[in-house]
Amino acid sequence: MTMEVLADWVSKVSNVVWNGLLLYLLVGTGIVFTIRTRFVQVRKFGAGWKHLFGHFSLNGEKAGKDGMSPFQALTTAIAAQVGTGNIAGAATALYSGGPGAIFWMWLSAFFGMSTIYGEAVLAQKYKTTDDKGHVTGGPIYYIRARFTGKFGKFLAGFFSVAIIFALGFTGNMVQANSISVAFNTAFGAPMIVVGIICAIIAAFIFLGGVGRIASVTEKVVPIMALFYMAGCIVILCINHAAIIPAFKSIFVAAFDPQAILGGAAGITVRQAMRYGVARGLFSNEAGMGSTPHAHALAKVKRPQDQGEIAIVSVFIDTFIVLTLTAMVILTSGMLNPGAPDGLQGTELAQAAFKASLGSAGMAFVAICMLFFAFSTIIGWYFFGEQNVKALFGHKAVKVYAAIVVICIVIGSALHVDLVWNLSDLFNGLMVFPNLIALLALSGLVAKAAHDKDIMK
Repeated sequence: MTMEVLADWVSKVSNVVWNGLLLYLLVGTGIVFTIRTRFVQVRKFGAGWKHLFGHFSLNGEKAGKDGMSPFQALTTAIAAQVGTGNIAGAATALYSGGPGAIFWMWLSAFFGMSTIYGEAVLAQKYKTTDDKGHVTGGPIYYIRARFTGKFGKFLAGFFSVAIIFALGFTGNMVQANSISVAFNTAFGAPMIVVGIICAIIAAFIFLGGVGRIASVTEKVVPIMALFYMAGCIVILCINHAAIIPAFKSIFVAAFDPQAILGGAAGITVRQAMRYGVARGLFSNEAGMGSTPHAHALAKVKRPQDQGEIAIVSVFIDTFIVLTLTAMVILTSGMLNPGAPDGLQGTELAQAAFKASLGSAGMAFVAICMLFFAFSTIIGWYFFGEQNVKALFGHKAVKVYAAIVVICIVIGSALHVDLVWNLSDLFNGLMVFPNLIALLALSGLVAKAAHDKDIMK
């Protein structure tokens, strides 16, 4: 079997997992949690922002073995959520699903806010200390708590192995490749050199443990988000006449793509839903089981407090950052949905920014891709590390860190379809054990959302 054949086979399996089972399961779980919690994402939305600003700091207390501040936990989670998917993912959804994909992206994120509330609450409820006395938590612990015996061990082990490969290894290769390609396109920088520099900086952060990771994310995430938002707002001011038509196209094309695109594009409501929901969920990671590792470490009075803060992370990722990308592309005039020769992915995003900012637009996207992808590397490394500790103990962490650093260098130099497809597949596989546990523990999450004590 050649690499091309294997990559094609993995891609087909991944498409079945993501575009069939997972879309229904993730959205369905969000609907179940929304109903059982009585729309916690609406009722507790204001409380989430209040908790967030109550702990806001760019230089907070040093995180350590007893955990980190709620704000540090949030920025570590957002570091993973706000990544290349917020630029390339939005562009891909628009190309493949048309403007209507953004509406379905919003809808899936709305339900995802209740799912991530549940993940954060359960991560807090079942967090524990490891063999070195460090606070730790995540899906592996609430899976084991809900399902005892061999089945629970298998389910938790399967999740841990999948997330280590999905995020720590193949996922970080993909992120590193996005950085090197963006810098090569914008500045002509050699891809391998960019990869080596990223790997050296990453190694320095990894070796500093949770304290250094939290310290970096609490500074980098707010700055990168504000920088990107400011750039997008400047472009929307330039293209202000196209803003209302762009919003109109989102809502009309969500239910009648032909009215906006015409029949030539061949995009249907089903495609708009499929790409909008898939890219939205892939970007904000609600229900995927990644962000609970960060939320588990937050030092809060009640699990509900971190759950409410977690709601804010999905809102920032999808309703603010991802929407700004979509609006820049829609108002640029560079989108040609479904066209065989149409721009898509990072190239479409770069063209949209270049249309308004000239050559500076290419550089702007490259710098944002650096911040977005690199912060994701830090977050994804941390999530994988928590599972390496759970499976193999502290001694395995240095080996894991070394492998991740090597993956960053290799990933930056090669755009291998097999690696990208494997990343998608493992991302999908790790979701199933997490969703099974979430649904089984939904009653506990409902009690938490109704302000009942779940720590007894």
